[in-house]
Amino acid sequence: MDFRVMGLESPLFHTLHRMMDMSDEGAGEKTHNAPTQTYVRDAKAMAATAADVKEYPNSYVFLVDMPGLKSGDIKVQVEDDNVLLISGERKREEEKEGVKYLRMERRVGKFMRKFVLPENANSDAISAVCQDGVLSVTVQKLSPPEPKKPRTIEVKIA
Repeated sequence: MDFRVMGLESPLFHTLHRMMDMSDEGAGEKTHNAPTQTYVRDAKAMAATAADVKEYPNSYVFLVDMPGLKSGDIKVQVEDDNVLLISGERKREEEKEGVKYLRMERRVGKFMRKFVLPENANSDAISAVCQDGVLSVTVQKLSPPEPKKPRTIEVKIA
């Protein structure tokens, strides 16, 4: 199936197309437009990480479910002064002797979300708290610039 016909020519759809193995290309061929393994891994991680974003009068709050994770498993960073990056990894518990899984449905592996911060976000005033399995990242807003007051220029008579 050619996704370009339907107007879906983004790298994400191309990646999903390759992942579902519906490609018309041979299994051994490699195209120069194919996404890298890093891109595919990041796309999967982003698709699996749901988030809510709220705007308050003085801040933006990003809420991400992180059940069972410790603070060392979660990383909150700012890239390029305007991109908020939330990432980490959920690991499978070590198996104990005599215990076996009957069902494994909880997600494990890397997770990541990137958010482009608005222009009025203060990237120097960010706090993160994980409580009851929900990560709450608060980004303070910059105060609006004061309007410029008119300046009076004295007219000199020559």
